[in-house]
Amino acid sequence: MASNITWHDQAVSQEERWKLGGHRGAVVWFTGLSGAGKSSVANAVEKMLNTRHNIRTYLLDGDNIRHGLCQDLGFSAEDRAENIRRVGQVSKLMADSGVVTLAALISPYRRDRDSVRESVNSVAPFLEIYVQASLETCESRDPKGLYKMARQGKIKGFTGIDDPYEEPFSPELRNRRIGQGSLCPHSRKSKTMINSQDFQQ
Repeated sequence: MASNITWHDQAVSQEERWKLGGHRGAVVWFTGLSGAGKSSVANAVEKMLNTRHNIRTYLLDGDNIRHGLCQDLGFSAEDRAENIRRVGQVSKLMADSGVVTLAALISPYRRDRDSVRESVNSVAPFLEIYVQASLETCESRDPKGLYKMARQGKIKGFTGIDDPYEEPFSPELRNRRIGQGSLCPHSRKSKTMINSQDFQQ
């Protein structure tokens, strides 16, 4: 960070923003292997929050983000870390504004996810959801054909094949049923976790 910059206080407070929106902001972070069902689950959860609870939401999907904000990044460890840092900072700003922001990314490295958690928690709640599915399950699905290409050596540094995925130690929700084929974000456990956070002010 440059040394010749100054933080400017804002005339409108977070409390005023959240009051105007009618609820608190937060970040709900979905992590897991490619093909585990993160995007499907995040979309359904967003729909539930938006339509059933009148909560303002926005979904940051890992693939979509790489079409714009992170289109200059590859998949090296350094680029993955920068990808997560950028999405984390955007999520933090959106949560501070009063939007419940859902982020669905593989985010394979624990240190990067923990760094986002620490940053977001300075302004809003951070909830980590581990969409847990075995490598065998994800590879059998292979909706984008990426595992096949990785096995053939056409993709290098692919998470789960020749690059590690570091499982969360203590996520707010570890949902094995979602990852193993049920893909049921409206399960009683998921709804209890989401609703118990009480986004409403």
